[in-house]
Amino acid sequence: MTRPIRPFSRRQAGFRGFTIIELMTVVVVMGILVTMGYARSKYTIEQGKLAKAIGDIRAIQVDIAGYQVASPSQALPATLTDIDRAGLMDPWGRPYIFVNFKLGGSPRTDVFGVNLNVEYDVYSMGPDGSSALSLTAGTSQDDVVLGMDGGFIGRAARY
Repeated sequence: MTRPIRPFSRRQAGFRGFTIIELMTVVVVMGILVTMGYARSKYTIEQGKLAKAIGDIRAIQVDIAGYQVASPSQALPATLTDIDRAGLMDPWGRPYIFVNFKLGGSPRTDVFGVNLNVEYDVYSMGPDGSSALSLTAGTSQDDVVLGMDGGFIGRAARY
């Protein structure tokens, strides 16, 4: 007597595996996790660049104060070269801007038109690489600025 032929069954054959739905679910979940991780790492990198720019501007400010103390007339440096900071680049690959108002530079202003600093200005043009004299200008919003004669160092949008 012959047995009837049954259709092939994976369970009867001892196979274990995943269905296409299970595999698709895993791929979707992993894609979501990778997307969230990428966005967070991009934000963290930008925050690190901002922190570096703030630290560099603070160091330039300290060097300028040291230069003034060492100078007989307490004069400001004419350029960053005078304090050995000529080659210092911001985290976005551009040089820091130093403006000595006594040598004819124009001061930057805040939202009320008040000058940010009295004697000099130091800033980075930020990620977009462009800037304007007023912090309210769209191109200045991402700049990292020195304000209140050193009382504030940070993004222009937060000033």
